[in-house]
Amino acid sequence: MNENMEARCIADVKAVLGEGPVWVEREQALYWVDIKGFKIFRLGDGEELSVWPTPFRIGSLAPWQQGGFIAGTDQGIAIVEPEKNRFQLLLDPEPERPNNRFNDGKVDRSGRFWAGTMDDTEKEASGALYRIDAQLGWTRVDDGYRVTNGPSFSPDGRTMYHSDSARQVIYAFDLDEQGNAAKRREFARFGEGDGYPDGMTVDSEGCLWSAFWDGWCIRRFSPGGECIQKIEVPVQRPTSCAFGGPELNRLYVTSASIGLDEKELAVQPCAGGLFLLQPGVGGVAEVPFAAG
Repeated sequence: MNENMEARCIADVKAVLGEGPVWVEREQALYWVDIKGFKIFRLGDGEELSVWPTPFRIGSLAPWQQGGFIAGTDQGIAIVEPEKNRFQLLLDPEPERPNNRFNDGKVDRSGRFWAGTMDDTEKEASGALYRIDAQLGWTRVDDGYRVTNGPSFSPDGRTMYHSDSARQVIYAFDLDEQGNAAKRREFARFGEGDGYPDGMTVDSEGCLWSAFWDGWCIRRFSPGGECIQKIEVPVQRPTSCAFGGPELNRLYVTSASIGLDEKELAVQPCAGGLFLLQPGVGGVAEVPFAAG
């Protein structure tokens, strides 16, 4: 484990709300989004940057097995192929909740897409967690969230982690082979000064990594919920993290500049950028969405 980690800004994109990093193995590239800036970014392994505008706000992207991405957006679940300018809405499980939008999302070890919704004003506990199956059927798995983040899955796929950032809680669920989530429990709870648990990922040792909004850090947790490492980053609002690189030994961290005034931005000029850490541990290869 590298104890002297330093986060290096490798793409100073000035995102309003950078989020959703995902390493796409078939392209050897990292993708992420600027939710409120209406953008998708791609950073190739040689650090060449591509940027595409989006017609709606995208909270998360996950590679689709047949090509392109499945995405959670402010209008529902969509298929996205930025290079082809394809942004096609597929389904909306919340027509009765018009003030909600999809936020974070990931694919589990069996190829199902999980994504959470939230009240766009972050005031109402109207968010829910959904599972999108191979036939594009959806299931509302959990409800009553203020700000959904995650999810993430243990290497064996039997544990799912999911956060309510506004409540400063990370939950854990038991997950069976059919995608049924049970036994929701508090994995970790935080308080004043800790920041807010945001996007997350797991490493090959089964530990959970979470970015902490307003916490200036990334924290690593044992499978039992103990904080075993805290890595400071030079931005107040890191939003998510993902392992990538040819050997999955790089940790990419997205961040946000939203809500920061001129004085705050002066001490964190790379706010909204993409950062790189060398954590000394590897990640777990992401499974593409298996529909189609």
